[in-house]
Amino acid sequence: MDEKGEKMTNVLVINSSVRSDDSISRALTTLLADRIAADVHEITHRDLTGDIHLISAQSLSAVAKSPEQRSSEERALASLADTFIEELEWADYLIIGSPMYNFGPAASLKAWADLVARSKRTFTYTDAGPVGLLKIKKAFVVAVTGGTAVDSNIDFMTPWLKHFLTFIGISNIETITADGIYGKHGEENIRCAKEKIAGLSI
Repeated sequence: MDEKGEKMTNVLVINSSVRSDDSISRALTTLLADRIAADVHEITHRDLTGDIHLISAQSLSAVAKSPEQRSSEERALASLADTFIEELEWADYLIIGSPMYNFGPAASLKAWADLVARSKRTFTYTDAGPVGLLKIKKAFVVAVTGGTAVDSNIDFMTPWLKHFLTFIGISNIETITADGIYGKHGEENIRCAKEKIAGLSI
C-alpha cells in the first residue's frame, strides 16, 4: 500500500539473453518497461545470466522442508528459489525477455522455471488437476528469434513458456514477437515489435 492506502502496482522484468548491450530482447523489455512505467509504482529487474543453479536432489530436498527445518546448507540451496518465488508473489505484472536458442528457451530461463515451480506456493494439485496459485494480472512475453518463426512447428520456446506460465496461475499472456531478426525482414520485424510496444499499456 502507498501512503494513501492504495494498492501499489508492481512489475517484474526478467531477462535471459546471454548478450548484453547488443541484445534485442533486452532492448525490447527495457522499452516495454519504460512504456508502462507511468502506470506502475515499482519495477524490479531480474537478470538470469548471473548466479543461478540447476535443480538437484539436494535442492529439491531443501525446498520441500519448511524454512525452520532446513540446515544452514539447505537454506543456502533454497535461498535463490525462495527469492525468485517471492518476486513473483510480489509482482502484479510480469515481463519476460525470451530469446530463442536452438529452438528453445535460454537454459537460464528453464532453470528459473524449475526453481519457481513449487507445490503449494506457485501451484497445487487438486482432484481436477493442477491449479496455479500466482495472482499476476498479466504477463508480457518478448520472444526474439534469429531465424525460427514464432508459433511455427519448430518453435519449442513460446508454447512451453505460455504453458508454464498458465500452470503457475498466469493465464493472461501477451506475446510481443521479433522473430527472424537475422533474416531478410529482421529489421522490419524489430520495428513492428517496437510499434506494438508503443501502443501497449497495462
